Amino acid sequence: MNAMEWNRDLRLPVSVINEREAGKTDKPDRGRATVSLDALRKGGVGLVVATQIARYVAPGSSLAGWSSPEQAWAQTQAQLSWYRVMESQGLLRQITGREDLEEHLVYWEEGLESGDRNEAAGESVNSIGYILSLEGADSLVDLSYLDMAYGYGLRAIGPAHYGPGRYANGTNSTGKMGRAGADLLKKMDEFNMILDCTHLCDDAFWQAIDLFKGPVWASHNNCRAIVDHNRQYSDEQIRILIERGAIIGAAFDAWMIVPGWERGVSTPENMHCNIGKLIDHIDRICQIAGNSRHVCIGSDLDGGFGREQCPYDLETIADLAYLPGLFTLRGYSEEDIDNIMQANVLRFLRTNLK
Repeated sequence: MNAMEWNRDLRLPVSVINEREAGKTDKPDRGRATVSLDALRKGGVGLVVATQIARYVAPGSSLAGWSSPEQAWAQTQAQLSWYRVMESQGLLRQITGREDLEEHLVYWEEGLESGDRNEAAGESVNSIGYILSLEGADSLVDLSYLDMAYGYGLRAIGPAHYGPGRYANGTNSTGKMGRAGADLLKKMDEFNMILDCTHLCDDAFWQAIDLFKGPVWASHNNCRAIVDHNRQYSDEQIRILIERGAIIGAAFDAWMIVPGWERGVSTPENMHCNIGKLIDHIDRICQIAGNSRHVCIGSDLDGGFGREQCPYDLETIADLAYLPGLFTLRGYSEEDIDNIMQANVLRFLRTNLK
């Protein structure tokens, strides 16, 4: 999305991306981006969930999106094409199964020690592994498209995004899934795909938990008990996810971190929104679980917001590297920190990827 709709060359340093966007106002975070491939490598981030996203919107909807599922599908294919080009340049490596994962982990560790040379750029580069996910299933014209998507490596699906969707209702909407959503979950089960509960409205969340038998995660969610909004998870929802062996990725979007955020009025500074406030959400999940085995870093820093709407002490995604030290100050053990920063995700993937 950032490459194809925001027109960002994510190979560049974040500072250069922001210089290029100086004075532009067509997107909310112009000139305030926090994510690039360069910044990910500088932060030691070797594995990400990479998103395809394109919402279908019905006539009269106030949400941004595409006028037909076919157009939405075409947009996701443009995004896929960008990932493929980045792979061809040695900047990304797609992970589709356990074997891919283990090979990438060896490659990443060796690269950290010796460095990989990108001959075209003449720079030391370590390719970032990615697992392909679809955020909102609207672009699947029908379920035959899921066969195609699984074939090109799609391994996780969040059935909804914001508002009512073709397969499920999402954030700021209500109502259970109909036949299309139930059939989608059934086919995902057949493929042993990962269900991403992020953005499902409460009605659809509980229905999906009941219907879907496969692996579940929440790629970027925080706690409703701290910020009372339907986008967040209640303690009850967190408990059922823990029972299902899920991992929950903490999101760095300021309005999800601190209560009382007013769009267009609040700033990270005047709301005292720092990374420590995000750790409060992570800590609550750990306290509910009774351990540190069900939480990870979701980030969402590429989700259409920038420094105007993320913790004020984070300049780029490379600053995730400061998290272990902050966890130490909060009394977390080395094992707990390792769980949150990487081990939980790797354990989940080793268990659930074919």
